[in-house]
Amino acid sequence: MASGRIRDEDVTYVRDNSAIDDVVGDFVQLKNAGGGQKKGLCPFHDEKSPSFHVTPSKGFFHCFGCGVGGDVIAFLMKMDHLSFSESVERLADRMGYTLRYDGTGTSSGPSINRSRLVAANVAAMNFYCEQLNLPGSAQVGRDFLQKRGFDKAAAEQFSVGYAPDEWDGLYKHLKGLGFTDSELSLAGLSKEGTKGPIDRYRNRLVWPIKDISGDVVGFGARKLASDEVDQGPKYLNTAETPIYKKSQILYGLDMSKKEIAKKRQVVIVEGYTDVMAAHLAGITTAVATCGTAFGDDHIRVIRRLLMDDDAFRGEVIFTFDGDAAGQKAALRAFDDDQKFVAQTFVAVEPSGMDPCDLRIASGDVAVRDLIARRVPLFEFAIKSEIAKYDVNLAEGRVSALNQVAPLIGKIRDASLRPEYARLVAGWLGLEVDIVTSAIKKSSTRSIPTQNLEPAIQSEVNLRDPILMMEREVLKIKLQYPEMAKDWAKLEKNAFTYWAYHQLRIQIDAAPELNIQKLLESSESEDIRALITELTVEPIRTDREISERYIAAIFARLREVALSRSIAEIKSTLQRLNPTENEAQYNEVFSALVAMEAERRVQKDAALGELG
Repeated sequence: MASGRIRDEDVTYVRDNSAIDDVVGDFVQLKNAGGGQKKGLCPFHDEKSPSFHVTPSKGFFHCFGCGVGGDVIAFLMKMDHLSFSESVERLADRMGYTLRYDGTGTSSGPSINRSRLVAANVAAMNFYCEQLNLPGSAQVGRDFLQKRGFDKAAAEQFSVGYAPDEWDGLYKHLKGLGFTDSELSLAGLSKEGTKGPIDRYRNRLVWPIKDISGDVVGFGARKLASDEVDQGPKYLNTAETPIYKKSQILYGLDMSKKEIAKKRQVVIVEGYTDVMAAHLAGITTAVATCGTAFGDDHIRVIRRLLMDDDAFRGEVIFTFDGDAAGQKAALRAFDDDQKFVAQTFVAVEPSGMDPCDLRIASGDVAVRDLIARRVPLFEFAIKSEIAKYDVNLAEGRVSALNQVAPLIGKIRDASLRPEYARLVAGWLGLEVDIVTSAIKKSSTRSIPTQNLEPAIQSEVNLRDPILMMEREVLKIKLQYPEMAKDWAKLEKNAFTYWAYHQLRIQIDAAPELNIQKLLESSESEDIRALITELTVEPIRTDREISERYIAAIFARLREVALSRSIAEIKSTLQRLNPTENEAQYNEVFSALVAMEAERRVQKDAALGELG
């Protein structure tokens, strides 16, 4: 993703000029469904009969089976597990449009041709891959891979390459392909030397780093020379560029995303060779960070892939070295656990080997067994702390309890805390009441659960004629706003289903009716789904959709709403004493008469067209 915020006018242009049926058509076979609609089998859930509808004229899709809906950007986000910005960039590349970015979100920033930077990285990847197979200095790279258990086929599968031991071999090659100095510098492929631009990497094995969509956005490079010859870091990654943000990238995610979504599992390993080893061993959900700690942005990416919510609990499995650094990383992961709904686990090889070393020593089966023997992260973190104390001594047991009690108090799922209190009591040889008391006294408060969208508490009965009519009026307002002339006259109690009523409030609050802005202003996922649903659902009539017909539908809804209000007023009149409350009684009675008259007018208007 490029630096800064994509300008709003560019987002609008990309959205408005990306034909949603063409984009969806890349994934779903669509057939004409009449009324300007197309339909096909939903790509987001298994179904035998098509319930996935696309309305090209409106630019929206909605599945009446699973409830997913939105515009062309939302479709790509859901389909390819992309962020909003990544989806806009993908669509822009698709149409050959150059996006502009604002550095602060308000002031103008430089125009960045993302596709050129990606193309430069792809050309660099191809160059490095070719270099790995050449005789000469590349042999040291091939030897390294061979010792790590990777043959030529494995190197090709992961596009591993070799940066030659030259100052400007890549630079000259890419210049020959037409890339400018500015593009190569901006992409992080070259840097300024004493006599001009030089390559960023020399005599290193190189792994291409791809974003979730598969675009090459950077590289990770491991040095091959000794420390005396190359005093640089062991691993050198692409610096932050307009298209590479290391806090948002997970190595291997482009290969793993489908399996992660399918298996609802992700395995977090520590390096590029660990990802290779895991995949070759059959753990095809393995990913790794790129020279940075696992953080909040990575969590957001994974949650999006896992569809991480209360209804769908996946697995996040961390692998750590068995040394002190690995245990420290596990405790950091313990805090990250609170940001997942998914269950978190730890897989640690007792001898301390990482997946790559384990595969070299014991083969693919050992790597698979490592993941299969995962233990809950809570258990691993708590046992790691207990191991620091001599629990054979009373002082050691008390110190260990004081250390782990706050950890138990942090467990997001309160129902798990009593179980871990019992386990800790057993591990320490203490009474459960003592452990429970220590947890309660802990100064660390439990972290609140994720602020997830609530599910709809009640389903709408689409066979109820009144609710069907309310739905039709909303569909007319969204699909034919210029013909919904009586919208402002609708009574406040016109919509009885809570979601319909909420949508009416949002429509009235908007300065103008714009479906996209309506979606953006909706805080509830249920309301957003309702908007796309009503936008693509055909009007239930075999008649011509005319202003006269629409006026009659509105009149019928108004008649029903007025009848509801009349019943309430009559109830009020019955409670009033006309002698003691004469003024109030007369006022309410006058309102009743006026309302009855208006109800008859609306009834006649409805009968004229619908009767």
